[in-house]
Formats: sequence, C-alpha cells, structure tokens
Amino acid sequence: MTLWALAVRVGAGRRDALAAWLVAETGQAVEERADGSVVAYVEAAAADALADAIRAREGSAVPVERSPVPPVDWVTHWRDGIGARTVGRILLAPSWIEAEPGAGQVRLTLDPETAFGSGEHGSTRGALALLDRHLKPGGRVLDLGSGSGILAIAAALLGASRAVGIELDGDAVPIAQANAEKNGVSDRVVFVHGDAGRSAALGAPADIVCSNILRNINVSLFPAIGEAMAPGAVAIFAGMEETEEALFRPQLLAAGFVVVDEARDEGWWSVAARRA
Repeated sequence: MTLWALAVRVGAGRRDALAAWLVAETGQAVEERADGSVVAYVEAAAADALADAIRAREGSAVPVERSPVPPVDWVTHWRDGIGARTVGRILLAPSWIEAEPGAGQVRLTLDPETAFGSGEHGSTRGALALLDRHLKPGGRVLDLGSGSGILAIAAALLGASRAVGIELDGDAVPIAQANAEKNGVSDRVVFVHGDAGRSAALGAPADIVCSNILRNINVSLFPAIGEAMAPGAVAIFAGMEETEEALFRPQLLAAGFVVVDEARDEGWWSVAARRA
C-alpha cells in the first residue's frame, strides 16, 4: 500500500478543528508538526479527493502539500528512537532495554507499537508529571483517550486502586491490555473500546481524570469529565501546545474549573484543575 502525506497549515485557532475533522475523514491519527502544520496520511488513490475536500472546507487558498511516504516496515519502525526516560517517580523503558528504577521509582515497561503514548511526546510526559504529583495512594483513575495505556498503567504502578482507560481506536485496546499485563497491573486496570464522552461514566467516580487528546475535544468532554469526578477530584488536560493555553484556560474557567497545577514540556502544555 502506497501512502501519501497531506500537510495543511492553518491558523492556530482552526488547527484543532481541522485535526479532528481529518481523523473523522480518514479514520487515522494525524500528526501536528512544530511548524504548525497538520499532516494526514491516506492511500495514494484517496489523496486527490482528500486534498479537494480540505480546500472545500478551509478555502481554496489554503496550501495542501502532498508527498509520498517512503515504504516502512511499520511492525518494527515504531521502536526507532525510543529509549528510557524518567518522569517524576516513573522510569519509562521499552521491554528491550534493561534499566533499573532508582530508590522511590517504579519502572513502567511500555511497548506502544502503533498506539499513541510512548513517553517520547511532551504532552504525554506533561500528563504523567501531573499524575505523579496529584495521585494519592488508593486513588481511582479514569483515562480518556488511553492509547498505549501509559497513563492508566502508571497510575496503577504509583498506587491507584483502579484505573479505567477509554479508547476510540479499537486496535489500541489489545496493545494497552498487553502493556498492563507486562507491568503486572491487569488486575487493577481495564481498557474499554468506546467514545470518551459516552463511556466516561464507566470510570466514575474517579479521583483523577486524565484527558490527553486535542484541545477542542478536551473542551467537548468538560460535562462528561465533571460528572465522572468524585468530590475533590483532579482533572488533567493535555495534548495542547503552549500557544493554545490562551484559548483553553478561559474555556476551562468558564466551565467551572479552577487551575491547581501546570506542566510544560518541549512546547506542550498540560494543566490540572478541580471543580470550583
């Protein structure tokens, strides 16, 4: 199968909406690059039609750069560049790397394969850092958009009594389940294939709710997250660039949340909040 990459650059205020639309149109994840472009991947036969649809949505003047994607063995390519990292009390390492946790640390063995969430992304590390700071022993965690399962598994390793992950991509669920088994926490972690907004109640009441997705989706999930939160719970929102803080913070406050903590990592901004 020959893939083409379609890179579209729009203003920051439209980027999230375009990314969400491209995910819905292609059924695939998109890439958000540092230059501000959103990149979708489609089969060669569908590239022209998607480019036309993008211009019809965003305007004919919006540039859509198309380029073929070199053939890659995706079964093993996801391993490239992944190493051991430390975030708070968490030592992240894939199964093929030997690394021993230090005093007070826990090792999280993670093989993300094709699911999002390896610890190599600033938004994931930001969410992990906030989870480490705010999770109390025995806490109950709900992870929306769980991907590889990294946040839910980290929660269990740090002492959560229960963690529920909700993931829209059905292919990611068995990967997350396998990662939970590798870390010996499958008795306390469960992953569900479903829509975060409709399925959040499965993890209620939660002492911590994590939503590491896109800004506009985080905003749409405010009601579901609020209903899933136990009294005094903390909601962690990630998946947003630092430039999006000015857009998201007012929306967060208007929805009845109070900011209690923040994390910044390589241009990505994560925020922890409580209900006012």
